[in-house]
Amino acid sequence: MKFPEKLVPYRGVITFAVVLMISNLLWKYNVIGDESYSLNSTVTLWGMNISAPFDWMARHVAYVSFSILHFFGSNAVLEPLNIFRYQNGHTIQIIWACSGLKQAYIFLCILTLSRGSWVKKLWFIPLGLIVVYMFNIFRIAFIVGYVEYHFSSFIFLHQYLFKYLFYGLIFGMWVLWEEKIEGKKM
Repeated sequence: MKFPEKLVPYRGVITFAVVLMISNLLWKYNVIGDESYSLNSTVTLWGMNISAPFDWMARHVAYVSFSILHFFGSNAVLEPLNIFRYQNGHTIQIIWACSGLKQAYIFLCILTLSRGSWVKKLWFIPLGLIVVYMFNIFRIAFIVGYVEYHFSSFIFLHQYLFKYLFYGLIFGMWVLWEEKIEGKKM
């Protein structure tokens, strides 16, 4: 398929946006999970139970975030089912959707479908996945730590600020790939 002449300078950004939207829609309509977290909570892909990696990652993210918060002096308690309980009675639960696996999948789709050398992708994609993981840990630890004293900020932080910061991070890593890594002649 030939790109229209006027859009050629924007081909990469258009490709990025299309892959982002398609991978997000594929996830949204194929990976189905309950937003509550209980012993019977399941995540499915085309009817198959794929809960195990999501459960493991949600527990891992909750534990690492709990460790970071306690390092900085938080009094939050981590209860079973990844529930953070504060002395003021508020609670936050880390569920399967907090695992960062969706963002890792989107990053993987974008880089896999980007132009460039597979030799370079073999080191850049794992490095990018580590950055996605670390940002997710920071995101969860920050939100859980901040809302201990500012509980009314949860919706803004969780559904708006950090969601778009996450996509901004993925875009930034893609720009780094396009402009510095793949664009660089070695």
